[in-house]
Amino acid sequence: MAKAVLLLLALLPFPSLALNQDFCVADLARGARRAATRAAVTADDFYYRGLATTGPPIAPFNVGLSSAFAARFPGVNGVGILAARADMAPGGVVPLHWHPLATELLFVLDGSMVCGFISAALNKVYARTLYKGDLMVLPQGQLHYQYNLGNATAVALSSYSSSNSGIQILDFALFANDLPSEVVSKVTVLDEAQVRKLKAMSGGSG
Repeated sequence: MAKAVLLLLALLPFPSLALNQDFCVADLARGARRAATRAAVTADDFYYRGLATTGPPIAPFNVGLSSAFAARFPGVNGVGILAARADMAPGGVVPLHWHPLATELLFVLDGSMVCGFISAALNKVYARTLYKGDLMVLPQGQLHYQYNLGNATAVALSSYSSSNSGIQILDFALFANDLPSEVVSKVTVLDEAQVRKLKAMSGGSG
């Protein structure tokens, strides 16, 4: 696992950061966006085991996500990098979503999966079947997805070119909101009964 992380981070083309200090460790007691005092920083702030195991499963997608964001890993605050791990059980998916503030580099640790993104300019899909050891880049702001192609759990490690990648999941944007179902039906051309069903599944209202 450690070798995979080092390989992924070494391959990611990070932007030049005009930092005026060595680091900016987050002070989690005061909020992830607050900087800790230098005297309070320890080696533990730059160390994290949160990606060693899978995160809790997310219904109904059958995928477990764990992240190394500043809110959990204070040492990455302000240095222009984030990381996350996805464990997809057989049939599991990472649904259509996008990161408005970061490019993602995905590295397959185990199993096989389909990974793709949709060009915003062309509405063209760029997808590949990925296997253990494969990499795929997902450009900033483009809708993208993954799904498990095999009969065993597929695991991927992602790194992001920003300290704040941002994320919006299409399913939740459409159905976990309080927009009236009839309006969602009009703007998506979906049947209103189906919209109500999806809102109920996603925890939406209206």
